[in-house]
Amino acid sequence: MRKTYITKLPDKAGTFLKASQIISSFGGNIVRVNYNKAIDLHTLFIEVSASSENHEKIEEELKKSNYLFDTKENQKILMIVLKLVDKPGSLTPVLEILKNYKVNISYISSQENGTEFQYFKMGLLIENTQEIKDLIDEISKFCEISILDYQVTDRLLDGTVFYISFANEMRNILKLNQEQTNSVLVNANLLMQILDEQKKSPLKTFDYIRRFAKLVQERKGENFSCNINSYDLEENNLSKLYVIEPPCGSNTYILQIQDELLFVDSGFACYKNEMAKIFRELISDFNNKNKTSFITHADVDHVGLLNTFDKNYMSKNCYENFVLEHNHKKNFREQNPAHEPYCILSKIISDYQQPDLEKCSFVSDSNLNLPEESLNLVNQIDKTLFTYLGSVKFSDYDFLFFEGNGGHVKGESLIVCEKLKLVFTGDIFVNIKGFSAEQK
Repeated sequence: MRKTYITKLPDKAGTFLKASQIISSFGGNIVRVNYNKAIDLHTLFIEVSASSENHEKIEEELKKSNYLFDTKENQKILMIVLKLVDKPGSLTPVLEILKNYKVNISYISSQENGTEFQYFKMGLLIENTQEIKDLIDEISKFCEISILDYQVTDRLLDGTVFYISFANEMRNILKLNQEQTNSVLVNANLLMQILDEQKKSPLKTFDYIRRFAKLVQERKGENFSCNINSYDLEENNLSKLYVIEPPCGSNTYILQIQDELLFVDSGFACYKNEMAKIFRELISDFNNKNKTSFITHADVDHVGLLNTFDKNYMSKNCYENFVLEHNHKKNFREQNPAHEPYCILSKIISDYQQPDLEKCSFVSDSNLNLPEESLNLVNQIDKTLFTYLGSVKFSDYDFLFFEGNGGHVKGESLIVCEKLKLVFTGDIFVNIKGFSAEQK
């Protein structure tokens, strides 16, 4: 095991030699030494690797020699690295934070490297893990922070180091700015708390999120390969349905009737450019066609491209979900504390953008002027499972909206066109057996 000894040595030749002889005589191996005469003439930090039994002997002998000035067990050294913009005054806010927390710096080192950033390596003396945790949280909101040579086993500080490291990984994977990284930090902290209360290890959950972020990033650009199928819906071939299945789920459907385009759901926002390229390849003169969309529900993997369409139709609850976001309030999923951090992390990973409310409309039940087959469907639907919301006419076809009970999310809908024999189920019904390995 490793332990750091904070020694108060007289400023004379041979002092460190004697201390090292005491340590080595009991089988101790010095793995790190921190000393800066300009900061403190007498304080020397010595990190030693030895057995528990030998640590007791080393500590006792250092006490006898009056070398050990403070032996509280909770005093340890935490090595951190700060990434700061290389400009005058960039370190000042961090030093002010350290001063406010009255945290001692045992070691500091930095050197310019010819880039726009400068890295400051610091050793912080830990006396109160709650205080250090809060300090790290505050610094991490100001700049990128990494933890080095971490040997502390305090549960509180262990969690902080874990999610700080996770946020730095996400910053690198997704090329996040400081504001986005701060959001990752806050929600990783919330997630850590939830998992801790549930007595669950965070390793599996955070690894899943990390792998999902990598998968999303790795499939961008030339690596964005979709499974695409097309179907003729009528004998005259005037109606065609395209089914676009990206590797990450988030299926998108395009119904083309002559020069009109109807989209049902629209995938992740981070694939906007990749999807636009596919649209232009599938449909001639795509940019000049009118584009309408229907949304089965408001999850980020279904609404990523809404701002590229002329008009978007959805259930009233789905619409109100977006209204909450525009008013800087929690949407329906985020109102569940157990779901909130997952939702926000998903937004960051997928580069979610709020839809323009002026392009959004909710379906009302005022239009009951339906053909007989559609009216029959409305009357036959199991009302314990679905509520009829209303219909929207696209070209010559009526599309009926039925809202589910919220088993997946509030506002979830089935969209049915009786005449074309089409049912869009969103995530109310999914074909799990048809998933690719990546989709799973």
